[in-house]
Amino acid sequence: MHRGKGMKFVGDSRISSEKTSQIPKDYSEYPGRTEAFWPNFLLKEWLVGAVFLVGFLCLTLAHPSPLEGMADPTDAAYIPLPDWYFLFLYELLKYEFASGDWVLLGILGIPGIVFGSLLLAPFLDNGPGRRPHQRPIAVGMMILALIGTIWLTYTSASHVDWEARAEANKPVPQSSVTIDTDHPGYAVYENSCMTCHGGELEGGPAAPTLVGTEHSAEEIADIAVNGTGSMPAGIFTGSDEELEQLADFIVTVNESAE
Repeated sequence: MHRGKGMKFVGDSRISSEKTSQIPKDYSEYPGRTEAFWPNFLLKEWLVGAVFLVGFLCLTLAHPSPLEGMADPTDAAYIPLPDWYFLFLYELLKYEFASGDWVLLGILGIPGIVFGSLLLAPFLDNGPGRRPHQRPIAVGMMILALIGTIWLTYTSASHVDWEARAEANKPVPQSSVTIDTDHPGYAVYENSCMTCHGGELEGGPAAPTLVGTEHSAEEIADIAVNGTGSMPAGIFTGSDEELEQLADFIVTVNESAE
């Protein structure tokens, strides 16, 4: 025990008489390095997110994503494509090191390493600074990931004629098709073709649309008897007169749609 000004009482010499506060210092004591989460930091995050959201919405309005036709499980020649945000993974599987015997590397190995690295980036580069040059590891990994994703997406999309695919699968408005139910071929179509091709010749999951076809009446009759593509032969079992009426009915509907 020491008497006098600044007197301190210590019960055990092994315990320090100096006590430190367990309450962290206020962020204002570190000017230029920290800021209040609310509203400063959160407001900035919302502003950045709003800018990107508005930009993305404008892009979708200016260049809408093309929609394809109804899925046809009987069309073995159709090549399915993923949505645009998965095109980079689709393109990756075209390379030899990520396909064939190495397909597991392409679907699990490489994407797992890339996305796993992005998850580990904050822990690999945990410096106090927030500027890009102060966090070279995290920023470098993010830039490499963006370059790879953008390049693979662009390469994949450049080999796909989206506008042609969308135009080919564009549905025909019902108002542009006139169905003459009094035509003698309509009854034949109703009995032989309507189940697959629809009441408006619009097609369905198992058959394409008959509106917009460029086949002549003779070609339509031949297809009805002998089939084509996924359509097998022998579906039409009517007489020759009924076959002519059916072909003429389909041609008449297409002429009314022009």
